[in-house]
Amino acid sequence: MIDNIYPTTWSELVANRIERPAQLPAGLQGEGASLEKVVAAFPMRVNPYFLSLIRAAGDPLGRQVIPCPDELMDTGGCPDPLAEERQAPAAQVIHRYPTRAVFLVSNQCAVHCRFCMRKRRLAGGRQVPQALLDEGLAYIRRQSRVNEVILSGGDPLMLGDEPLAALLQALRDIDHVRILRIHTRMPGVLPHRVTAALARRLAAFHPLYINIHFNHPYEITPEAVAACRLLADAGIPLGSQTVLLKGINDDPGVLLELMIRLLEIRVRPYYLHQLDRVPGTAHFQVPIARSIRLLEALRGPLSGMGIPHLMLDLPGGGGKVALTPDVIAEKGAKQWHIRNWQGEVFTYPLPD
Repeated sequence: MIDNIYPTTWSELVANRIERPAQLPAGLQGEGASLEKVVAAFPMRVNPYFLSLIRAAGDPLGRQVIPCPDELMDTGGCPDPLAEERQAPAAQVIHRYPTRAVFLVSNQCAVHCRFCMRKRRLAGGRQVPQALLDEGLAYIRRQSRVNEVILSGGDPLMLGDEPLAALLQALRDIDHVRILRIHTRMPGVLPHRVTAALARRLAAFHPLYINIHFNHPYEITPEAVAACRLLADAGIPLGSQTVLLKGINDDPGVLLELMIRLLEIRVRPYYLHQLDRVPGTAHFQVPIARSIRLLEALRGPLSGMGIPHLMLDLPGGGGKVALTPDVIAEKGAKQWHIRNWQGEVFTYPLPD
């Protein structure tokens, strides 16, 4: 068990994180000099718990967090492919849809995913100043049409229990905010963060939903199962968002096992995401046509409640669309044209 090897509180595990390739175990260091160049461009963070799950640098967990020279071979992508900064009318708030807003309450994570779509925000690693959080809250108070707020980041659970509860209470005190959501990767990458005390605090803010980022069955360890159980037993509905990643989970058997395991631990498969094309991620990209085939392969072997929506967040700020035949306006050899929820057509480039 991890408790016999490492400090056991989540804050101690974060403090003992690895941020340089030379700190990795010898079998995971790969090409040291080239990895230092990668980290200079795209910072690295791995906590001791998640590191203990990695069997080799090229395994499905190692590829998600250990730097790879392929990242520097990618000259495409955009630091802000979804135009979030353009759709941020106030500090830390993304307001893309009329009735819901994303509140970026943290700039830190327990691990740095190599495919992260918000690398631009995590590079500094500093926590969000209270003044900016207050500005975001003030904006949400003024927007009477906003009835749902999603806490995101970074990872909201990088906040301590008290600051997190204070934010949730401030949102709950806004009459027109009826639904709260937290998007986190903690139960899978640092389950020690989810304690009985935290679950009790969160249960005070119903209706509250938590979406967890799980990408591979190997992430569903006994510790992760215990963390999800605490949250589910507190009456919090749990969903999962999975990013399709080449060489990690772009396999029907892997996806089927992941979705079944999620259902077993009371986590409803919610979204299967097409990768957002930020710099350094081309080697992870799964073509849309293959993504559609992977989803279809789940139908039949998996019950309907285990089938996630296959989602694409359109470049340029078009928003999320479910990849179904009616949203595809045109298929080309180099790019597809896809309609968003407002009927606008956006261009999605295909990998070379």
